[in-house]
Amino acid sequence: MHGCLVNRPENGMTKKVWLEVALNGPWGRQRQPRIPIEPSEIIAEGIAAAEAGAAIIHVHAYDPATGKQNDDPEIYAEIFEGIRARTDALVYPTIPLAGSSLSGTANTASDRFRHVEFLAKRGLIELTVVDPGSVNFSRTDVQPGSDSGFVYLNPEDHILEGLAVAAAHGLTPSYAIYEPGFTRTGAAYAARFPRLRCPIYRFMFSDAFAWGFPPRKYALEAHLSLLREIAPGAPWMAAGLGVDLRHLIPEVIASGGHVRVGLEDAPFGCEQSNASLTEEAVRIIRAAGGEPATPADVRRALAEL
Repeated sequence: MHGCLVNRPENGMTKKVWLEVALNGPWGRQRQPRIPIEPSEIIAEGIAAAEAGAAIIHVHAYDPATGKQNDDPEIYAEIFEGIRARTDALVYPTIPLAGSSLSGTANTASDRFRHVEFLAKRGLIELTVVDPGSVNFSRTDVQPGSDSGFVYLNPEDHILEGLAVAAAHGLTPSYAIYEPGFTRTGAAYAARFPRLRCPIYRFMFSDAFAWGFPPRKYALEAHLSLLREIAPGAPWMAAGLGVDLRHLIPEVIASGGHVRVGLEDAPFGCEQSNASLTEEAVRIIRAAGGEPATPADVRRALAEL
């Protein structure tokens, strides 16, 4: 069991909700036409999302020539320095999607976290992706036997490498919980690193993909029941891929969680911008009795875990 102490709001105090915006994902513009790809586009959208109320910005770097993800640390550094020059948002990168054709050939444990170490040494990141398990990415709307899916691979040595990098540099791991068992393995792996900061458990919902749960109240309750047993007090948020979570946000707020939105997560072909998705999430959070946390609020909460 790997629990974390979390300061809860006192009675009568407004719940501070961490709002993360995932700007683009690995999809390319064929699947998600409005995503930013050029560094200047990503910087501009990150700043706009922060100004609209996001405290955390998640980024996939791209090679503009091919339109595919490129995890070159220098590209990330350019993007993060550009966003941080205008905002104090927490900005963090993805890792290569080992097993897919979406993000190049960095498939060894050290290769997948090389850019994370580079950015941490430059003082540009405070969070890092560590996904505690492998999962089949199969579409719900594609016939069986097609070659449209892939297996997203996160072997044990990759997970341990990511957590070792996080522990060495004081980074907070951000776990993508694609399947409920990822909570169990994530807590077990985290317990191996006494100096590790408490991970954020990001429950992933989907309509487009056949892993995990659809965005339903019963699914959120199941995730939370397991988290309370396995990692009591750990921070968590609702997110997903190919999904509309707006109807679930009030339940997330009422249950003490946080929220991620953005064009990485939105249904494919989304016509909104990252800024408009952020603004809409802010309205829903406030209507549900919460208040979007500032970056300073998030940093203070992470430091207290």
